[in-house]
Amino acid sequence: MRLASFNVENLFDRAKAMNLDTWAEGRVVLDRFAELQKLLGQVTYSDADKARMATLIIELGMEESDIGPFVILRRNRGNLLKRPRTGGVVITANGRIDWVGSLELRDEPINEIAMQNTARVMSDLNADILGIVEVESRPVLTAFNTQVLPAVGGMPFNQVMVIDGNDERGIDVGLLTRNGFVLDIMRSHVDDRDAAGNPIFSRDCPEYYVTTPAGATLLVMVNHFKSKGFGSTQSSDARRHAQARRARDIYEKRIAEGFDHIALIGDLNDTPDSAPLAPLKESTLRDAFTHPAFDDGGFPGTFGLGNAGNKIDYLLLSPKLFDEVERGGVFRKGAWPGSRPKRWETYPELTEPKHAASDHAAIWVDLNI
Repeated sequence: MRLASFNVENLFDRAKAMNLDTWAEGRVVLDRFAELQKLLGQVTYSDADKARMATLIIELGMEESDIGPFVILRRNRGNLLKRPRTGGVVITANGRIDWVGSLELRDEPINEIAMQNTARVMSDLNADILGIVEVESRPVLTAFNTQVLPAVGGMPFNQVMVIDGNDERGIDVGLLTRNGFVLDIMRSHVDDRDAAGNPIFSRDCPEYYVTTPAGATLLVMVNHFKSKGFGSTQSSDARRHAQARRARDIYEKRIAEGFDHIALIGDLNDTPDSAPLAPLKESTLRDAFTHPAFDDGGFPGTFGLGNAGNKIDYLLLSPKLFDEVERGGVFRKGAWPGSRPKRWETYPELTEPKHAASDHAAIWVDLNI
């Protein structure tokens, strides 16, 4: 059987701020969005809070309207703010109870060729179990599975599952399985919290229990740890470290319960030797990339141009599962290969960076279970 992981970076729609020309530009917008959202959620608004909220609303392009270039402020009931004719924004609410509404990122469609290349990767991987990272929702993944995959000659998966996570941008994690591989049990950790009461996982750390045709149970934990952007380095590192520690604890508990075929897969947003991922390295989990039968194609990374500093996608396997690996590799045909020179073969349709299926390569292993 083949197990794979692929960060698709959304299938149909993606936040406009995440599609800006440079990563730095998008980070500014998303940082402002996150700060404003946190302030708006407070029970009580101080004068300083109100002043900062007004500044952020203006910086996000909503001085004259609730619809900005990248963000929408939805006000359903109550009074949050007023916009004087002389300009500016004045926050009139004294706390969250005074108004009902939400702050949302605006989406825009994914490039059609990129969408088709994403489907080609998912089809050509030929995985029996495929972990998906950065997918909008289960309905979106289902539509992609039944409409876009067949359009490029692919075979739809039998089961499609996404548990709605903590990220409001629509970048969740999910699982697809082929005929004979039955998703029997699911367990979510979306509400696991730290000592301060904050959610540990940026999205979720779902446990998917899949029964193979041979009758074995494979536990797949799909994850997407906190990115290095959108927050200070210190806070981002601390969040990833907490996520790694909690994921390790879940893994070790399942091992103690007798499950010996476990895979923790996905985009962990850091390198194998990084301090934030140390809790996973301290466990018995083994990186499929270190298996003698794994071929990275000469490029150790999984993101961007495949450099070692961009090795951020993982197939971490329990010892018994690691021993069952027959071969593995990195599927880069849908990733932009650079131009001077091209680093790897791509689909003929991939002629510009915007046509890439994703900035991430897909990764896979064949297992004898």
